[in-house]
Amino acid sequence: MTRVALLGSTGSIGTQTLRVARHLRDRVEIVALAGGWNTRLLSRQIEEFRPRMYHSVVPFELSSAGSCQTTLEEIVTDEHVDAVVVATGGHVGLKPTLAALRHGKRVALANKEVLVMAGAQVMETASRSGAELIPVDSEHSAIWQCIRGEPPPHRIILTASGGPFFDYSSGQLDQVTADEALAHPVWSMGSKITIDSATMMNKGLEIIEARWLFEMPYDQIDVLIHRECLVHSMVEFIDGSVKAQLSMPDMALSIQYALTYPDRVAGAASPLPWDMARTLSFEPADSDRFPCLKLARDAGKAARTYPAVLCGADEAAVELFLHGTIGFQDIARMVDSALDAHEPGDASDLDSILAADEWARRYVHDRYGTISSGSET
Repeated sequence: MTRVALLGSTGSIGTQTLRVARHLRDRVEIVALAGGWNTRLLSRQIEEFRPRMYHSVVPFELSSAGSCQTTLEEIVTDEHVDAVVVATGGHVGLKPTLAALRHGKRVALANKEVLVMAGAQVMETASRSGAELIPVDSEHSAIWQCIRGEPPPHRIILTASGGPFFDYSSGQLDQVTADEALAHPVWSMGSKITIDSATMMNKGLEIIEARWLFEMPYDQIDVLIHRECLVHSMVEFIDGSVKAQLSMPDMALSIQYALTYPDRVAGAASPLPWDMARTLSFEPADSDRFPCLKLARDAGKAARTYPAVLCGADEAAVELFLHGTIGFQDIARMVDSALDAHEPGDASDLDSILAADEWARRYVHDRYGTISSGSET
């Protein structure tokens, strides 16, 4: 039985993780839950799973006894926790991830910003403790599955759906509304990552993640548009052979594999229906139409605290867009402006990383307007 702490239980990945946990009741026990602003949902989850510990960003009254409120760091380092699923969004996942790795826990990582902001620290911490760091993003899970038992790959090919505006002109993109951007054609995700998918920032962040997870130079990481969303990524080996991982577009598979590895068990996800005719198409990603791709790659190459600024500025800009304060294409412009204005710091220092992230948020809000909202994780 794997005893699991789930951070971000009320978000999209968190609720899907609990769906997998229900399917794997004979293998997985939820011993801790940490949620965000949706205390009603968190309360229902606690009632169902009866965890030993829970954490909420806002206080609320728990009707059932038996679960104790505690901090994220106390949760991830508790002796009764074997594995930690980090499904929070943004910088809040960074410190708990590092704490869990230092204590040798298996970390199933679904938070892009953790590796983007502090990839060197995260990978070094995992290496020192011997902790397993298993990616949950479908793309990185696909790569991770493809390289099991293989020599290091020569090239990584990340696939991208292209989002809902793949065929839009610049003029059309200027008119995009938040409701339209949230209508992803294939995946069901939280609002932040859905907007990032529409701008292709999510793929830019995944390039940086892949650089750290698989020790791959940036010029050996490519992005292809794959509208069918069945091939979740590919690896090319030195002899020219290419391996791909295919499945239905359902996060349950990569979540489950992170929890049951090295075992494969009957899944919560549906198998591919091979009796249906299918076409698989691929084409290069256009960074001129989606400048966030280039912004992310350049920030990753520049290193230091630029990736942290990329994350902070993007999160602030997406928040403004969702509230109707700015336009869709302004997101990339704001991130570009923040990166250009930033004075980089030392990425080996966690405080410098977090300060750069906070600086970027303030930079965007100071110049383009401030809103008040809560993040549901």
